Amino acid sequence: MIPYLDVQHLSKSFGALQLFNDISFSIGEGQRVGLIAKNGTGKSTLLSILSGKEGYDSGEIIFRRDLKVGFLEQTPRFDPDESVLDACFNHQGDPDKVLKAKQVLTQLKIRNLEQPVGQLSGGQQKRVALANVLLTEPDLLILDEPTNHLDLEMIEWLEGYLQRGNRTLLMVTHDRFFLDRVCSVILELDDRTIYTYRGNYAYYLEKRQERIDNRRAEIARANNLYRTELEWMRRMPQARGHKARYREEAFYELERIAKQRLEERQLRLKASNVYIGSKIFECQYISKAFDDLVILKNFYYNFSRFEKMGIVGANGTGKSTFIKMLLGEEPVDEGRIVIGDTVKFGYFSQEGLQFDEQQKVIDVITDIADYVDLGSGRKLSASQLLQYFLFTPEQQHNYVYKLSGGERRKLYLCTVLMRNPNFLVLDEPTNDLDIVTLQILEEYLQDFPGCVIVVSHDRYFMDKVVDHLLVFKGQGEIKDFPGNYTQYREFSSGEKEEEKSEKSVKNEKKQPANNVATAKRKLSYKEKRELEQLEKDIATLEAEQKQIEEALCGGTTSVDEITALSKRLPVLKDELDEKSMRWLELSEIEN
Repeated sequence: MIPYLDVQHLSKSFGALQLFNDISFSIGEGQRVGLIAKNGTGKSTLLSILSGKEGYDSGEIIFRRDLKVGFLEQTPRFDPDESVLDACFNHQGDPDKVLKAKQVLTQLKIRNLEQPVGQLSGGQQKRVALANVLLTEPDLLILDEPTNHLDLEMIEWLEGYLQRGNRTLLMVTHDRFFLDRVCSVILELDDRTIYTYRGNYAYYLEKRQERIDNRRAEIARANNLYRTELEWMRRMPQARGHKARYREEAFYELERIAKQRLEERQLRLKASNVYIGSKIFECQYISKAFDDLVILKNFYYNFSRFEKMGIVGANGTGKSTFIKMLLGEEPVDEGRIVIGDTVKFGYFSQEGLQFDEQQKVIDVITDIADYVDLGSGRKLSASQLLQYFLFTPEQQHNYVYKLSGGERRKLYLCTVLMRNPNFLVLDEPTNDLDIVTLQILEEYLQDFPGCVIVVSHDRYFMDKVVDHLLVFKGQGEIKDFPGNYTQYREFSSGEKEEEKSEKSVKNEKKQPANNVATAKRKLSYKEKRELEQLEKDIATLEAEQKQIEEALCGGTTSVDEITALSKRLPVLKDELDEKSMRWLELSEIEN
């Protein structure tokens, strides 16, 4: 493997804050490397150092000679008067390059290539920057949060693009599906040190836990020995011989290990004091359009109590507009939204909250409330909530201006939760949050005793949190799907396969008889779900039949009960026969 990048003994500090110390790693040709770390620990700073945009304190960074490096910043900057096409690269009228640029930009849903970049939204500018990096075809791609502002179709396209060929890349991303599919090496920046895992995200999770368990055992052993050595140190006279001095030096190293503290995950935060009535909200045949862009058309939906819904769809199909109509921030054109009297919304928007830069982190939260009532006599203080979301006591008393972008998003999330809502509406909550925080937020939402709506392109997050989807397909078409995102993708694939199968059968019928090949049909997603449900139903019915037959033969059943059971038995047998026949039909296709 040809070495592309070698980092040796790199250190970086900002004043008293040391981000990393004496870290070393290398990237070889064809390696796709994902960098993982908590917010505020230096991920983006490390990428900026590697791209030459940021200095460092000590160490050495060695690139292969004549290596071409492409860097995608988290917040790119352009000349606002430059056209989209010129912002991508200096094509110098080369028709092949222009064609390629159009293809990539179209995949990223940037279609007006002559539009000035200054007229684009922040998300569109990030996509233009991504296209720019891809089109320059560098030897090494360095990408900071490449999936931010991409919808699901774009993310899946980018996955395929990066997987093709022998591409070499280093990237920071919170998208765990993306990490799992694209990266073959994971670097973890933790406690100012770098750890290397040669595998995908699933492998990293397994080996990281092993590392933590081993470290915990080492600290426990050191603590046990430390107590013995501490007693020896207290008893020994000041004048020590050579062996004693050696043992004394070893004691101080032992003390250093024993006093280390591994960051323990918080206990799952479960509230029982959130009350929400049976009436949540009802969309009564609402319509909404902006000129020719139809968002909703005669849409009806009655939201259930304790429902956890995900909203997905391509950018521009109206997901955020729907949320704003629900919250009363955007008027409907026709129909109305009726909201229950007990509903108390907590809204986490894409725009975020504007903070007072000179305010302390803890004061931002205590300005809202001093504590949240969890019920059963339990209270969660402002400081405890911040600590639950990994703000250390020291960070809580820092000023807001010292926070990273991800830490600000995390603080904004805490301001929403501190208001103790019973209905959480989260619009792209995963952008800029680190993976550890995402895991904590997932657990919080899984245990949340109220209602949840999540708009997100993070497939892993959606699978963990939601049990129902509204799929915005554009121009007012909305699909109501009972399940999570992975189940929806399987269902969609099954529908497409079924359509292909039906077309294939039609085409075969048109062919002469001797040219018709007998292709075996596979079960669609819907049929697979039906087969699974039939197996459960048949088992339940058979158990009921057995109970009835035992009761009729037992001799202890009353006359009235015998009459009722005798009427139920033939009905049950008919239902069992019907479901068994359908199960056989589907099983033959399956096998």
